[in-house]
Amino acid sequence: MSNSTRKIKLTLSESHGKNWLNELSLNIKSINSDSIHLNCKGLKLTCKDIKYIKSLFLKEKINLLSIESTNAESIVSASALGIQTFLKLKEEADNYAEESATISEREQIKSKIFFHQGTLRSGEILEVDHDVLILGDVNPGAIVIAGGNVKIWGRLLGIAHAGKDGDSHAKITALQLRPVQLRISDKIARGPSEKPDEGFAEEAKIEKGIIVIKPARTN
Repeated sequence: MSNSTRKIKLTLSESHGKNWLNELSLNIKSINSDSIHLNCKGLKLTCKDIKYIKSLFLKEKINLLSIESTNAESIVSASALGIQTFLKLKEEADNYAEESATISEREQIKSKIFFHQGTLRSGEILEVDHDVLILGDVNPGAIVIAGGNVKIWGRLLGIAHAGKDGDSHAKITALQLRPVQLRISDKIARGPSEKPDEGFAEEAKIEKGIIVIKPARTN
């Protein structure tokens, strides 16, 4: 491989779906650089997926500098592994909107995810009717409430309530789940005291009538 220090960007195609690994394996041999930025677009990648991608690059002596994506869950997974990430919020909304036939439908899709930039501090309350994505921590004394899923690109140390209107399928996902209290629909739980598994984002959801916490999207 060339000793070039040129940094390049490799973009994976969403149209390949589950065949993204084949696409990456085919392209990696032609990379003439020792550093790369990877654009995963809207692909949903788990921590396990990203670890494998990183190992492929390391075999070719390529340094994975960052991951860019329009998928929040992929960003959370990459961040949990300590990889620099870039979440393209506007592109994500536009991509989802393109699937709708009318302007009113496009606006409805865009409104289903509320993005909050920055840490929620003690005494602050954020409440939304749909899903919420927080780019920062939720500190002790702060509260986030959502009609749908709660996704936190950071640590959850305060209180989170997902599915506030009775959605028992809602989830709470964060790089680290150590909240004062968790609530999903009408179920309530406290955060675990043990340390999280290294390299995994965490997810809380209802299983068999109780809230359980486990590594997020490991299947």
